[in-house]
Amino acid sequence: MAAGVRIFAGGLTPARNAKSLRAQPSGNVLITDGPYVETKEHIGGFWILEAADLDEALAWGRKAAIACRAPVEVRAFFRSNIVTG
Repeated sequence: MAAGVRIFAGGLTPARNAKSLRAQPSGNVLITDGPYVETKEHIGGFWILEAADLDEALAWGRKAAIACRAPVEVRAFFRSNIVTG
């Protein structure tokens, strides 16, 4: 926060509380208990940071991995040229 790069951060409830929604060919949506993918690691929260480039984002990711004592994944937002009304 002091560096002025944090836009938003939030924690998530445990993956065991997740509901997964999958569109079906019939047009219905199937809702099941549990995470989207069965895995040993799940997203526990997320941060949205404004970084100049990937190197800066990775530098913040390194700090986050140390501070949170957990693995951190760094991704850019997908930017689309689609404008909705």
